[in-house]
Amino acid sequence: MTLVRLVAVLVLGAAVAFTATASVAGVGRDGAAAPAPSAPPVPETVRPSPAASAPALDRPATAVVTSSPATTPSQPSPSTTMLGSSAVPTGPARPGSARAQVADPATRLAVGALFSGGEHYCSASVVDSPHGNLVLTAAHCVHEGAGGGAYSDVTFEPGYHDGIAPFGAWTVSQVFVAPGWESASDPDLDFAFLTVRQDGNPATLQSLTGANRLGIDRGDPDPVTLTGYPDSTDLPVTCQDTATRYSANQLQISCPGFPQGTSGSPWVLDADPATDLGTVIGVIGGFESGGDDDVSYSSSFDSDVETLYRAAITG
Repeated sequence: MTLVRLVAVLVLGAAVAFTATASVAGVGRDGAAAPAPSAPPVPETVRPSPAASAPALDRPATAVVTSSPATTPSQPSPSTTMLGSSAVPTGPARPGSARAQVADPATRLAVGALFSGGEHYCSASVVDSPHGNLVLTAAHCVHEGAGGGAYSDVTFEPGYHDGIAPFGAWTVSQVFVAPGWESASDPDLDFAFLTVRQDGNPATLQSLTGANRLGIDRGDPDPVTLTGYPDSTDLPVTCQDTATRYSANQLQISCPGFPQGTSGSPWVLDADPATDLGTVIGVIGGFESGGDDDVSYSSSFDSDVETLYRAAITG
């Protein structure tokens, strides 16, 4: 073998050995180390899918409204989520510094917890109405959506704390949701009004707790107060920050500390420092069934909410 052929053989052998070593070591096509396989994505935590005059609303009702008696033999489940059919919003989440803190239930009597099967699973609040018996929450808390019906065996306990219901339990007698929620679980329509009663009590709920006014098309940004009941505690939490526009039909707020159980929590504008009553412009719900522990969403309160409210007070 000539010296030239010997050199060629040695060079070829070295190249083969290098290729085999590169394949075992996981070297990428460009010579850099290939990235290790990524871990599977962690599923997002979502929330469960369960005497004053009426506000002056200055626009007529324009949409068909569905009224459902709360008699469907089904109950809300903390693991149920209702994702709707409308386009997914694409706006960025707004960073914020506010965080949820334990609230004083003595000054938030109009906010309470929804119960079913002896456990609280969502939040709700009293809204001003002529009959004083109207409660506002997220639609996915009280109605299956997408062709389903209203949950049964649901009660509202305003001012609930430490296992105590200072005004007792109020039975949900009728559930009002928008047609688009009932037919398609539309997240832009994730709000509901409930009529409630307490047998043997001649007083109205609103006369005992006070009520928030209903705000329609209030615009944005707005500084609001959120109050709700996490599943893991018997005390309400609250947070103040600015609500901003997330999409054409959704609002968002950055208030970490509102986990499962806080769906339906009211977004209150211009809250009175003594009573925390003001104008409710949203509830935790909507996109991603209300968001996650860091960012909360709400369907915009527009003419659809107004129409539903009118149906509920005359229903």
